[in-house]
Amino acid sequence: MSTLKYLTAYSPDVKNKVQSLIDQDRLGEFLLGKYPKPHQINNDGALRDYAMSIKNRYIKKSAPLSKVIYDKKIHVINNALGLHSFVSRVQGGKLKSKNELRISDVFKKAPEAFLNMIVVHELAHLKEKEHNKAFYQLCEHMQPDYHQMEFEMRLYLTQLELNGAIY
Repeated sequence: MSTLKYLTAYSPDVKNKVQSLIDQDRLGEFLLGKYPKPHQINNDGALRDYAMSIKNRYIKKSAPLSKVIYDKKIHVINNALGLHSFVSRVQGGKLKSKNELRISDVFKKAPEAFLNMIVVHELAHLKEKEHNKAFYQLCEHMQPDYHQMEFEMRLYLTQLELNGAIY
């Protein structure tokens, strides 16, 4: 079961079921059955609009975003799917701060539900810096099935690593 590196925190029962799908070469089929097509948010401008619509709906009063982009440099291998960065700089006599969201370009051709989960996760960091109870409650507020989407996104990453893209 070394192929299940994205599922290490899950129970042996769950991992056995996933391994069975892999052994039967049915993981891609399972994912396509649930998510028959990828989203159409293919560029940084569309991604920014998408993230801003979620932000404005759920956490309007949080800090503004200065940049939202797909990033080729973010690799799943580094345990990062997206990054939220907060940068403070002194310009003249003023302290300027910027919040940026960077989403791995792995999600350019993924189901919209997975992109949503990553964007929600990174937006939640605008209010909660740590991965604590309040953070996950905020994620669930923005995406009620957040934990299920995270699990299925991990299945998708397993599929990508083992057998390549399904779209």
